[in-house]
Amino acid sequence: MKLPFTGMLAGAALAATLAFPPQPALAQSWTAEHWTGTWGAGAGGPPLPAGAKTFSNQTLRMIVHTSLGGKRVRVRLSNEMGGTPLRIGGAHVALRKAGADIVPGSDRALTFGGAASIVIPPGAPALSDPVDLDLAARADLAVSVYLPEVAGATTIHSTASQTNYVSETGDFAAAETLPVQHKIGSWPFLTEVDVDSGGAAIVTLGDSITDGTRSTPDTVNRWPDWLAKRLQGANLGVVNRGISGNRLVSNPPEGSLAGRSALERFDRDVLATAGVRYMTLMVGINDIGNSPNEEPISAQELITGYRQLIGRAHERGIAIYGATLTPFEGAKYYSPAKEAVRTAVNEWIRNGREFDGVIDFDLVTRDPAHPGRMAAAYDSGDHLHPNDHGYETMGNAVPLELFGAASGAKH
Repeated sequence: MKLPFTGMLAGAALAATLAFPPQPALAQSWTAEHWTGTWGAGAGGPPLPAGAKTFSNQTLRMIVHTSLGGKRVRVRLSNEMGGTPLRIGGAHVALRKAGADIVPGSDRALTFGGAASIVIPPGAPALSDPVDLDLAARADLAVSVYLPEVAGATTIHSTASQTNYVSETGDFAAAETLPVQHKIGSWPFLTEVDVDSGGAAIVTLGDSITDGTRSTPDTVNRWPDWLAKRLQGANLGVVNRGISGNRLVSNPPEGSLAGRSALERFDRDVLATAGVRYMTLMVGINDIGNSPNEEPISAQELITGYRQLIGRAHERGIAIYGATLTPFEGAKYYSPAKEAVRTAVNEWIRNGREFDGVIDFDLVTRDPAHPGRMAAAYDSGDHLHPNDHGYETMGNAVPLELFGAASGAKH
């Protein structure tokens, strides 16, 4: 029977009521949350089977250094490079006391949709439920993950410059003192820590120089760490998405842990970061260095890649700042033709007026008497990566005005 018009409205209202029942207060609370990345890492992988780290009925305790504090915490675990399901038997966060030990009373069990464990499908991440934890800025947080089954570290940040810990057999995620079987210098499966802060995140997208390669391990001396130190009090998190060996437009060989190209990983490593409002981009030297000595990749090909990232960032309301490529004369993959490409790329970054701002790392790290070479005071010894002093100089050279933070940050 055809309903009269008023009957049709009543029927529609009933259908809407049935389809969208009133939500409990807990489900509505997310609208008042404002999550911001306080720490992050770019994931590489999968490694070739012979080179993969494997864990079985063991607990990983991974140490991360926050940039921004907050009262509530959540973490992102990842199986995005994996080809088989990853079973997480349990996960905890706690304040780190020293080594693999945690501060008594600070341990918090994480859940995933209310469950203490989760199976993460291949190619997917998993976001934990939030927990209350008074987490200070620039503090050490221990993230403990129990892996009850055999798990290959197919999703991994390989150059952590941080000592992390693998337990003896068993679930020790809540243990104040972890029974350590061995140590590792990588972050398997862990890609982000967020705080409910109301602030904004800066993502530093790049390669080994952003990753802090050849900085002193366990000293928090990457250039983004120095930037985070200067930004204390500005309510800004710094999420480091540098990956050693990473490239802008091409992918590394199969089995490499250098991550997919910046063009490919941009959505996952930038757009998916909680609270992202700003980003820096310093990538391209590995595209140049790994191309043929006499006929290297062209500056125009790199500029096309930069323009793609500029457009994709602006589409999401993210300000993007270009960083010049630092000198590399004397490095193993240097050639004069490649230096010409680096020089042309830097000229465009400085004067092309397409980035929202420029961070001139080349200017502050080069030898004034020999501009193609890194100053000896900043050179780690391989003529490509800075030492601790070089990274500090880079972090101190970033104009805080780019983030609207000059008045609120410490200099």
